[in-house]
Amino acid sequence: MSISDPNSSTLTAPVAVWSQVDQNHAQVTLSGAVNVYSLARVWSDVRVKQAAWLAQGGGNAQSLLFDASKVTSLDGSAFAFLIDVEEAQQAAGGQFEIQGLDPKYQPLLKEFAPIGNLFPTPAIKTKRSFVVSTGMATQNLLDDARGLITFAGHLASDLVWSIRNIKQVRWGDFVNAAVEAGVAALPIVGLVAFLIGVILSFQAAIGMEQFGAVSFVGPLAALGIVREMGPLITAILLAGRSSAAFAAEIGTMTVNSEVDALVTGGLSPIRFLVVPRVLAGILVMPILTLYADIVSIFASMLTMQIYGIPFINFYNGMLAAIGIEDILSGLLKATLFGVVVSAVGCLRGMQTGTGAAAVGISATRAVVSSIVMIVLVDGIFAYISYRTGF
Repeated sequence: MSISDPNSSTLTAPVAVWSQVDQNHAQVTLSGAVNVYSLARVWSDVRVKQAAWLAQGGGNAQSLLFDASKVTSLDGSAFAFLIDVEEAQQAAGGQFEIQGLDPKYQPLLKEFAPIGNLFPTPAIKTKRSFVVSTGMATQNLLDDARGLITFAGHLASDLVWSIRNIKQVRWGDFVNAAVEAGVAALPIVGLVAFLIGVILSFQAAIGMEQFGAVSFVGPLAALGIVREMGPLITAILLAGRSSAAFAAEIGTMTVNSEVDALVTGGLSPIRFLVVPRVLAGILVMPILTLYADIVSIFASMLTMQIYGIPFINFYNGMLAAIGIEDILSGLLKATLFGVVVSAVGCLRGMQTGTGAAAVGISATRAVVSSIVMIVLVDGIFAYISYRTGF
């Protein structure tokens, strides 16, 4: 096989000539230097004529002969051309034969035999029935719930261990996670909390103005922010930032077999990787929630200025509406959200599979699972608050 050279190709005469002998016999005559440059002008022409000939029918009786006795050199594109024409012939059920090919090219041509392996048939996925799909989805849900309960048990045990062996906790990782999840989140939490305070006040004022009760908007908005909106918005932001970050970080370690190395070395991945991050979530979530409450209430106070409510009236109304138990209720809920968000992020990271897309999938699952768990915990907490008055 020679190296392709545009200067060596014959530019005047085509290197492949199609001729149809009769209805069932055709021939392609190759000559000269057959390479990527000389084939550019004839490849499509030969394939079009072959397709038209095969369309006439005849199946097994249609025989195509490749005469390569006048070939002086071949390059890789020439073999691709031969394989392309042969594959089309076989797909139509016809016969294909090469004559006169220099023996020195035969071993290379045999490297591609059988050419059917070069054109695998796309696998056809059987469509699952509704019952099968439902059953598989249920099984996956049960497996996921089982994994979540098992992980929660291990995590609870290791959190107790961290209290009893406080010097063995990886406090360096704890500080890094707390800074990343807490301090770095202050700008976005502040911005969203401010906008929530403004929106909540405007929407409440629209309805309350009809009853001449605009002065009650501030206290009601503040109560809603402290008990519900502050913890909920902060938790969702933490899920989008830190839960996905925990899943991606631990997922990358899982893909690189670093988690397996910990197990092989006799170290608990949960104590080594999960406990510091969960402790960081427990610490930063109430602090971020308190910060979000203050910013959001301040935004509501500014908004009510538009309706002529002075700061002092807003302040006095807020003190009358909000008790210490409301603040503690919101902070307790925020602490639970912190445990859920950080733990779910770590769990999804440790469940990361193999492949380039696995880490991205784990991060997405962490965010979705965290938000679902936040809503679930919020619902349970709301029912407990209703029953206990807390």
